[in-house]
Amino acid sequence: MATPPCTHLDTVRDVIPSAQGCEDCLRTGDRWVHLRICMTCGHVGCCDSSPNQHATAHRRQHEDHPLIRSFEPGEHWWWCYVDEVAFEVPGAGPAPSYDPSPT
Repeated sequence: MATPPCTHLDTVRDVIPSAQGCEDCLRTGDRWVHLRICMTCGHVGCCDSSPNQHATAHRRQHEDHPLIRSFEPGEHWWWCYVDEVAFEVPGAGPAPSYDPSPT
């Protein structure tokens, strides 16, 4: 039997995205490159390629929030900060994502 890619899947919650963009960048008027969602609380933050790296900053403030997932349409990967591994979860529902079309 294969070893799970990370040992923190028990921290995953049924989360609601905190915003339709990087929550912190929206507040300050900054920009982002890609979005990530915390799978413990739903915080939406920007990726490490973004100037402010809010997803990782959120993790540093909340060490008990080990997993993020892409918040980009069509992407299904996860990242575990503790195990430093990217992976997909077989059978997981579609990744949450923002609506890229303006309303």
